Amino acid sequence: MLFDPVTPISIALQAARIGFEAQTVIAMRMAGMVGLWETPSSEMTRMVVEKAEAAVEAMEASAWAMMAGKTPDKVLKAGMTEIGRYTSRNMTRLSRMGPVRW
Repeated sequence: MLFDPVTPISIALQAARIGFEAQTVIAMRMAGMVGLWETPSSEMTRMVVEKAEAAVEAMEASAWAMMAGKTPDKVLKAGMTEIGRYTSRNMTRLSRMGPVRW
């Protein structure tokens, strides 16, 4: 098997995107907690429940990739893709709500 020099860069960029989105979501949720961002009252419960869902889906995707005989980088990407779905959806959804209008 040949080494693909782009793979580590691709994984790093995906991790950076997920990290950026996660931090943005955290900032919007924190702003919502103090009344600066329009968030529904159910947001705090959703925040906790989603973490477990995302973790289970990521582990499941990684396990399926592993059982299919995928290479370690593809196993890692499978799990990260599931986590990335959550961060991307949350960032889009929360940014549509916007800051509180005084």
